[in-house]
Amino acid sequence: MTELQMREKKIFSNEKNNPYELKIFSGSANPDLAEDIAQYLGGSLGKIKINKFSDEEIYVQIGESVRGKDIYIVQPTSSPANENLMELMILMDAFRRASCHEITAVIPYFGYARQDRKTQGRESITAKLVADLLATSGADRVITVELHAGQIQGFFNVPVDNLNSTTVMLDYVLGKNIEDLVVVSPDVGGVARARAFAKKLNAPIAIIDKRRPEHNKAEVMHIIGDISGKNAILFDDMIDTAGTICAGAKALKENGAKDIYAMCTHGVLSGPAIDRLNESPIKEVVITNSIPHSNKREKYNMDKFKILSLAKLLGDAINCIDRKGSMSELFD
Repeated sequence: MTELQMREKKIFSNEKNNPYELKIFSGSANPDLAEDIAQYLGGSLGKIKINKFSDEEIYVQIGESVRGKDIYIVQPTSSPANENLMELMILMDAFRRASCHEITAVIPYFGYARQDRKTQGRESITAKLVADLLATSGADRVITVELHAGQIQGFFNVPVDNLNSTTVMLDYVLGKNIEDLVVVSPDVGGVARARAFAKKLNAPIAIIDKRRPEHNKAEVMHIIGDISGKNAILFDDMIDTAGTICAGAKALKENGAKDIYAMCTHGVLSGPAIDRLNESPIKEVVITNSIPHSNKREKYNMDKFKILSLAKLLGDAINCIDRKGSMSELFD
């Protein structure tokens, strides 16, 4: 029995000790992922109606009885972030008023997480604000993936399960049998993340020392570690405008790296990101479906991109919670 099979056996070995029926619903942000999660768990999505009034107000109506049920709402707060966040809060309000037993907000990508502290005077800490709004709207628990900063869990007054996508990424990398690997953190802040991934691959790490003169702009200063003649994996939690990852890839190539892969959980891919990545020396960009990419596929050439599914990871987390089992197996 493989390590993965043993982990799955432990996850599903507990008998269901929860008398409340589980039901999964989806907001409009990422229905494909929600459908995949429901199918993985052997069920189907709940019925719900989401419309807009002519002035863009969001209207929600639940299409079935949810009284006394445990509800899981899948809704990343990705672009358009404000609209998706507001929709999630309205969804939770509707379920709370429909007398469900418990609401778990499944937020594969947690928007506003980058504003988790004040770096200059008179700034808002929106990660804390959003945490308060979600709890006030009815969230009894939150499941998310790869928070930009782990301490954001402490902003919530409800339980938060911050899953990491390492197992999803690890299976993909091992399947490619890449030799002479080095895992590279694109900045000092991501060193712990890169080190944990490198440990599982039994590979060394390197660090890119960058400076950020303003939002969405990065300048590479130095590379710490040996990357010459090695295949490099730039490992981070997200790609937004791709300025950081592309500047890092260029620096790695100039310093003798061979093939360069970019692996990030959240493909925000805003503004010029896709054009930059297509023109960069990166061989392959590996992201997950925490954020939907179907609209980008139609608009851009995404041959360089590989999208991995989080359905199993999130499905296992939901199963653990529903069976009142331990979540620790998902973090090993």
